[in-house]
This record gives sequence, structure tokens and C-alpha cells, in this order.
Amino acid sequence: MGIIVVSGTGTEIGKTVVTAAVAALATAAGRTVAVLKPAQTGVGPDERGDADEVVRLSGAAGSAELGRFPEPLAPGTAARRAGLAPVGPGEVAEAARKLAGEYDLVLVEGAGGLLVRFDEDGGTLADAAALLGAPVLTVVPAGLGTLNSATLTAEALRARGIAQLGVVIGSWPDAPDLAMRCNLADLPREAGAPLLGAVPEGSGSLDPADFRAAAADWLGPELGGRWDGEAFRERFTQPYTGV
Repeated sequence: MGIIVVSGTGTEIGKTVVTAAVAALATAAGRTVAVLKPAQTGVGPDERGDADEVVRLSGAAGSAELGRFPEPLAPGTAARRAGLAPVGPGEVAEAARKLAGEYDLVLVEGAGGLLVRFDEDGGTLADAAALLGAPVLTVVPAGLGTLNSATLTAEALRARGIAQLGVVIGSWPDAPDLAMRCNLADLPREAGAPLLGAVPEGSGSLDPADFRAAAADWLGPELGGRWDGEAFRERFTQPYTGV
């Protein structure tokens, strides 16, 4: 896979850290990696964006950002309010293809969920993935409510003929509650795709060297790691002991 689109079922659920973990493993395997952030919102002109953070944590070789809008809103809304040109799916696809000619792997990190509007024409990250013919890696939260959003995202991908590479839990706590533990078994069925990893809560605050050393324990072999999904589920699965 030369291009992977990283989406999520919402915002602030760990997409950037998951993208960095995938990039770290690919880099460690000797592949050249670039991260593409089509639309960065909620960040000032001199602040570090998500693509910069992926490079910092993973050691990825390159990054690109197509648009930056100061307010923390959906890309299309943020662009309109800032009086700036939005970033459309065609522009995303063109940039990703260009990077793919220079790097072994390109990771396209979306903003918010799969169907968040990029422009006034209703263009989305899903449209960019369809243009690219690239698979989507879906990042989900661990807790209650994630099954519905994962199912809706999977249905949207299937309706557009876009392959879903798998699902990764973006932030797994030290003390997961019952819903989180049950979701380990339910997510693959509801999403119609394998669970490919679970990134520990707070991993983005690690020192880059520690982040890169630990990333293989968070992601499965399909993404270059050694995370064992079955063993992870068994560890957190508890039999019902009620009456």
C-alpha cells in the first residue's frame, strides 16, 4: 500500500497519534514515509500542526499541509469564516499522488470524521479516498457509543466502494470500563473490519524515542507491529457473574 487514508469516527479521538504510530513502524522497517494533512483547523500560523506532530513522534521523512484555518471547526466552515479558499478532494488526491511518487508510504490524515465537509460543494475525505483508490484506516474511541459511529462509518465506506483496512482504538485507558472491554469483541463485527490495534491513553506525550520503541506493541502485524488482538481481548474479557 503506497497510500493509506487515516480517518476517524469523530474528533479528538487519537487520529494523529495513530498516524504517528503507523509512520513510526513503517520508518523503522526502512520505508520512507510522508504524512499529508489536507486541512488543519484550530491552529495558528506559527503553531505546530498535526503533520508536524506526526513527524516529531515518528521520525517520518516528510510532511505536507494543504490548508490551515485558525478556528477549530469543520474544514469547510473554517475556510469560509476565514475568507480562505477551501481544500477540495481533487486537490488532496493530487497532492497524495505526488508524494507517493517520492515516498514509499503516504499517510493522509483527515480532520474529524469521514464525511466532514471540506468545501462548499460537499467534498469529503471519503471522496479523496475514492479518487485515490486508497484504503481507509478508521480510528475509533474505546467507550460507549463507538459501535454506532463505527458502523455508520463502515456503511459509508461500503456505499462508496472504499476498502476499510481496519479499525484502531485511538486511546485505551489503564482501567477500561465494561463497555470498553465488550467493544473489543463487538467492534470488528460492527465495523466489518479487523481490530488492528489499541494505542494506550497518553501515548502522544511520550518522548519520541520512547514512542517509536513502544509503537510495535500497539499495532498489529498488518500495520507492521506485534500487537496480538486475540490475546488483548482475552486479557480484558470477563465472564458474566451476575445472578
